[in-house]
Amino acid sequence: MAVSGFEGFEKRLELRFFNDDKNKNPMGLRLIDFESLDQVLTQVQCTVVSAVANHSFDAYVLSESSLFVYPTKIIIKTCGTTQLLKSIRPFINLARSLNLTLRACRYSRGSFIFPTAQPFPYNTAFKDEVTIVEDSLPKSLRYRKASVMTPSNNPSRAWHVFTASADVEPDERDVVVVEVCMTELDRVNAMSFFRRKGDEKNSDSAGKEMTRLSGVDTINENAFICDFAFDPCGYSMNGVDGERYSTIHVTPEDGFSYASFECGLSLYDDGHGDIAEVLSRAIDVFRPSCVSIATTYGGEDYDHEVTKRVERVLAKKLGLKCRSRLMDEFPGSGTVVYQSFTPRRR
Repeated sequence: MAVSGFEGFEKRLELRFFNDDKNKNPMGLRLIDFESLDQVLTQVQCTVVSAVANHSFDAYVLSESSLFVYPTKIIIKTCGTTQLLKSIRPFINLARSLNLTLRACRYSRGSFIFPTAQPFPYNTAFKDEVTIVEDSLPKSLRYRKASVMTPSNNPSRAWHVFTASADVEPDERDVVVVEVCMTELDRVNAMSFFRRKGDEKNSDSAGKEMTRLSGVDTINENAFICDFAFDPCGYSMNGVDGERYSTIHVTPEDGFSYASFECGLSLYDDGHGDIAEVLSRAIDVFRPSCVSIATTYGGEDYDHEVTKRVERVLAKKLGLKCRSRLMDEFPGSGTVVYQSFTPRRR
């Protein structure tokens, strides 16, 4: 393990809003102008490097990860030493200017590879981050809970979650969000995310080449991929498929290699988004030695069989054994299942 390097593990924030008059403002948060978004990102310490949109949402690749803007939902995740929590108040204020009020907030992250390199409050205890989030939220979000889900087999790879909601019942009942964190990537696979010496392609063209060579384009062949290659190495992409989003971020350097995959799926998706198969294809791109999967079920639709199927498929196709499975419930924000995997040989 390197003494210091780029922090791949992201901080993730999701804000969901009420829109009481969709007839007057069906675009909702998508009406926020780019200059205003850029000002928020400046406070977070990142910038937009590429973007794409469809009829459902706007997707931005950032210099440090991704931003998604739906009519009533914002998802932003940032890696490195970014100050993600500084975006909460500005986003709430921008939404208020469009007559949207905050309905729910979810903040989550894994355990940093280089925790002491993080700025305050991310370099102390999770409770300090929670305090800042809570101080940024209106009192109307009264159903609140913080949890650190710590696997017994690897306590250094905990999953940190804070949620707050105005309602005790979740508002996205059929939505499943899957967040995958992968470390110790296969060295051969990781080489796909390095720029070649003498390569004069721009970041967009090099990104498309990385997408093709690595097999990222096989994860969801229905998605339009907006990809970006960093120099001399590193990769980010956002996938757009109807209302569904997906995103991948890769730090390929040996010693602190990391990749993340995230997607939003529906449990009632015609088999279009079989969670286990999607995860198998995504993880196979990187062949990591350590995998953690946090699955958030938006309502009462948590299905233990889905969790078990993920474990069976990853064992059969990739030789990964589930070493830990934790579950926690969050009022108004659904159920989180956190699984940890390593190869069977370990």
